[in-house]
Amino acid sequence: MNYVQGRNLFKEFTEMRESLIYQYKKGDLTKREYIHESHNMLMHLDASPFKNVDSFEKAVFNYHYYNTMAKYMGMKAADLRKKQKHPDMYNQIIKRKDHYYHQKDIMSWKAVNIINFDRVEAYYIKVISSFLKNDLFEIIFKDYPSVVFHSRSKWLKEKLEEESLFENKIKHSIIETYVNERY
Repeated sequence: MNYVQGRNLFKEFTEMRESLIYQYKKGDLTKREYIHESHNMLMHLDASPFKNVDSFEKAVFNYHYYNTMAKYMGMKAADLRKKQKHPDMYNQIIKRKDHYYHQKDIMSWKAVNIINFDRVEAYYIKVISSFLKNDLFEIIFKDYPSVVFHSRSKWLKEKLEEESLFENKIKHSIIETYVNERY
């Protein structure tokens, strides 16, 4: 990402992302379209993750960057798998997807640390998918109600448990419709 004097990346990103969320909630975008448009937004912003993550905002931005890239790679891999062509390319894309998900989980932990573990909750969420059942969990930040993270990471769950932030219960997700929509 090129630095541009006077540019407020957080503001641009937040406004564009909120617009996409609004369009999704209104039904103008499917989940697949939302992910595709989120990827396009990152490309339009010429965005890349921050190297020095020293604020909650940077951790959140990086989380969304990596999450979007992982989901986009997952869609590309699924499309390739359906065509049953290019197994090497499929494997490369899966590796990139997994890398992005791992980086996303690192950013989740970084965000929790930056706010000093204060007013953070994590718990399993109720899902339709049997693949994600008792696996996918949500992290919420009570002082930042619009920030909701999700993960399946074992190491991240263990870290949250060590800090007494993980409640071993199944709850409804704050964004249940989105979480349960297939793409």
